[in-house]
Amino acid sequence: MTKILRVKMTKLEMCEENAAEKYSLLGGRGLTSKIISEEVDPKCQPLGKYNKIVIAPGLLTGTSAPCSGRLSFGGKSPLTGTIKEANAGGTASQKIAKLGYKAIIIEGMPEQSNLYVLKINFGGAQIVEANELRGLGTYDTVKALRDKYGNNYSVICIGPAGENKLLAASIAVTNMEGQPSRHAGRGGLGAVLGSKGIKAIIAVDDGQDQIAYANEKEFKEQAKSLAKSLVETKQVMTMYGTSCLVNIVNSLKGLPTYNFRRGDFEGAEKISGESLKRKIEERNGKTGHPCHPGCVIRCSNVYNDEKGEYITSGLEYETIALTGSNCGIDDLDVIAKIDRFCDDFGIDTMDTGVSIGILMEFGMLNFGDTNGVFKLLNEIKLLTPLGRVLGCGADITGKVFGISRVPTVKGQAISAYDPRTLKGTGITYATSPMGADHTAGVCLPGKVGYREETKDSSKINYAGGDKKQVALSSDLQVMISVCDSLGICIMVGVSPNMMEVFAALMNKRFGLSVNGKDLIKLGQDMLLTEISFNRAASTNNSTKDDLPEFFREEKLEPNGNVFDVLVSDMGEVFNFSPENSY
Repeated sequence: MTKILRVKMTKLEMCEENAAEKYSLLGGRGLTSKIISEEVDPKCQPLGKYNKIVIAPGLLTGTSAPCSGRLSFGGKSPLTGTIKEANAGGTASQKIAKLGYKAIIIEGMPEQSNLYVLKINFGGAQIVEANELRGLGTYDTVKALRDKYGNNYSVICIGPAGENKLLAASIAVTNMEGQPSRHAGRGGLGAVLGSKGIKAIIAVDDGQDQIAYANEKEFKEQAKSLAKSLVETKQVMTMYGTSCLVNIVNSLKGLPTYNFRRGDFEGAEKISGESLKRKIEERNGKTGHPCHPGCVIRCSNVYNDEKGEYITSGLEYETIALTGSNCGIDDLDVIAKIDRFCDDFGIDTMDTGVSIGILMEFGMLNFGDTNGVFKLLNEIKLLTPLGRVLGCGADITGKVFGISRVPTVKGQAISAYDPRTLKGTGITYATSPMGADHTAGVCLPGKVGYREETKDSSKINYAGGDKKQVALSSDLQVMISVCDSLGICIMVGVSPNMMEVFAALMNKRFGLSVNGKDLIKLGQDMLLTEISFNRAASTNNSTKDDLPEFFREEKLEPNGNVFDVLVSDMGEVFNFSPENSY
């Protein structure tokens, strides 16, 4: 990957640039954050003409490295006011990489309020007017584009949420069956793409493969060995996907329930991974489903209704918890329909679930009121004033309704682990430059990576100066940023040993002599770049590294925990001194 495609929407022009040497060891999130930090004014309006959106495959994407098909989207977030990267699986990343593109940079805004499709193939790229797609959901958008251009095209697209610049809008990427079920959901980057007038990007590699290797034979041997290991060690994820976490986190008393009032849910078994697997099998759905070629963990699934008709693909833990237990809903069919709506409308399931939970606490509807939930989703679909508020995420919803008890950090809804029980994860929420992302560094108790933790992470005595989980959060944030840059799914696992495996693959691909610590240094530099951007942005939310007050003051039922990590301790997360490195 040596080319950068720059798309200038103001004049509807494009050009190809040779990637600068300084970008040679950057891909995925590392590249999106670097370009945004260099080319975007931190104080710009996120939905204005000076923001940009950068799309970049990882450094190992397009190769035979297992689970390496993640695609990063970067820009200044309209939701958080900070730098943002969100990534997704699906098939587009591999096609873009095989065409030789290191990144696509979309900048400016069209002078006319038209919608466009960016078409990319081996012959180059075209901007095609596509006003006929206006208002279509992602499923109808994909159908229209594949009917017109062929089923070999991977589709990246936005739904009505992105077109209407709702702050929680997501970006959909098609999976192997052509369903737009893989989403870069966090941070509202779908609204940024919509502000550029881009409804969709379609890519086909035409059988071309621009991926080069320094030592292809040894690379493929190493990749094959890693794939075999993952098949053997990730069988639980293959069977249940991330939904296996429902019962685990519920047993730890950290499952968000009733707008984070409780850490356990009486209906947890009904929405568990085990129940999900049974329903899928009874209805001729599918578990162990890959979202892109070369995914050997296969943690996705295909969920059908009682008649065996497809509803959604990729029903995951975060969606199950935040639209399920968090809202008092214990029916997987209801959760699947919520997920399908969000995927089709192009909006983040996580911020949507938390927003609905906030309105339940406000009293607009009761917890568990499924009819009320679908009425709220219809408000979003119709783009009513209430629907627009909900579509702009939990933080805006709380502000509009005068609610102070809102589980967000830097303007973004937190993920599905209560930080009063999982305190290391709370540290990640508070300190990550991305806001409270579920992929930034979840610190589950027990042995994670290489640091032996207490079995109950909520019992660590921070007042006594125990900073193990501060260090663990730091390590995971750094190593996950490396995965995001390589295009590797974090389900592969993050540890120093895995960093060495990735370094070996990098050496065989690019003819380098790096080791795991070199990759760690790249990850650290990436985080510091992102933090620097956020400080320069200087918004009300972008530099506050803490959780909402109620997590510190309100005891979580039933275990009575509070989040008692000192802000001064959390300040050590990005102290990358040698003694704090693995």
